[in-house]
Amino acid sequence: MSIVVHWIRRHRRATVLLIITVMVVLHLKLWGMKQGDLESNSAIYVGIHNDHTSSAPSGSVDSKLNSQDPAPSQSIIKESVYPVPANRGTSFSKPAQTNPVSSAPTDVLSVFNFTPPFHTKGRHILDANGTTLILASINWYGASDINFVPGGLDVQHRDDIAQLIRRLGFNSVRLSYADEIVRDDPAVDETKIAANPDLVQKSPSIPVRALDVFHAVVKSLTDAGLLVIINNHITQATWCCGANPCDAGWSNEWFLGILFCRVSQSEEEWIENWETVMQPLVSNPLVLGADLRNEVRGVWGTMHWEVWALAAEKASERLLALNPDWLMIVEGISSANDLTGVRRRPVQLSVPDRVVYSVHVYQWSGWGDLYPYSRRTYDEFAAAMRKNWGYLIEEELAPVWVGEVGTPDEPTVGDTNYWQHLVQYLGEVGTGWGYWALNARKATGERESYGLVGEEWNWASVRWTHPAFALVRVR
Repeated sequence: MSIVVHWIRRHRRATVLLIITVMVVLHLKLWGMKQGDLESNSAIYVGIHNDHTSSAPSGSVDSKLNSQDPAPSQSIIKESVYPVPANRGTSFSKPAQTNPVSSAPTDVLSVFNFTPPFHTKGRHILDANGTTLILASINWYGASDINFVPGGLDVQHRDDIAQLIRRLGFNSVRLSYADEIVRDDPAVDETKIAANPDLVQKSPSIPVRALDVFHAVVKSLTDAGLLVIINNHITQATWCCGANPCDAGWSNEWFLGILFCRVSQSEEEWIENWETVMQPLVSNPLVLGADLRNEVRGVWGTMHWEVWALAAEKASERLLALNPDWLMIVEGISSANDLTGVRRRPVQLSVPDRVVYSVHVYQWSGWGDLYPYSRRTYDEFAAAMRKNWGYLIEEELAPVWVGEVGTPDEPTVGDTNYWQHLVQYLGEVGTGWGYWALNARKATGERESYGLVGEEWNWASVRWTHPAFALVRVR
């Protein structure tokens, strides 16, 4: 290995050319696999697809994709399963207001009326009683970053943060981790969990470990009655998501990660990490499931949906072997923008009704056009949403959760334009969402301009002064 590294250092230009050649070859290979249809390479997919092609159960993805019935009318798409008051859910203050209301809306507890376990049917996530669950989520990050723990634990106890999230009216939390904290389970800087002394070992010789903190936070959230979605956010613990190809996908073997990436990982190691994280949570009924990988993307278009769908199936099967009640959340490619590939190649699992798809929608995104969502009219915005993922809802193919949305607390005209369009579209299709993010600061200490809470991580510090909080839960 040392000889190889020495050669690379002395022949940097040749190494770069070699990498480019490998990437071009890989791109052509993947494109060929795409054209040849990867179903033949997946025993799981082939078996399920063949079994269900002619006799798929009502409501399954296969039955919808093979059905000749026309798509439901727009009026049907907008219907709720049951009548709900117009003011149902979390109602944030208007932009002109500078102080939070004294308490959450009086009907906010209604969003917690769910009974696990959950499953999918058509465009819906349903609980054990058949009641539709609309995810109104908040993203809480930190275990995916350089401090290895969720943010704010140095300011407030995790139980208090969980109660704050519930008081704000969210019914679920997307809690992110990096593969690095699973591989190394690093010792945690105790100053980063200073408000949680019960996590510190009595013996100073025994360090606090990152995974112990992570699982303790999950317990606090579910003890508060919140659903938790575990998210594999990034490979190496750092801010996501930059241009570093080492973190672009679930595995960096294709990039010769063992040579070039600080944290290298194979697909099998990625799945094993998932098993390590989820095994202690098997008996917790409010752990909704796994958001398998954040913002999968490739260099120069090398990430094709078929490749990701196959990997997602492999990981899902292993996790469902631990707990068949979990939902498997599969994000779109191109940084969670594009789910168009689902129509030709849906994710298929041995346990039916477990797949939820996910996208992220921000003002700077612009998948499918030359200019970002912030500059589009509503019709243009809605057309892009419908093409990229909304068709799954409109045609009753599968649930889609918009797992990340958000605006800065000093919004531009474009931010406001995007936000108004997003809220309108979510209202029309009636799907769940996840606000980015809860955190007051990033792990580096930089202020989180998208953050919901202020420095004190309490009710009084909640930021209410920008258009992000015109958002009303879509029910």
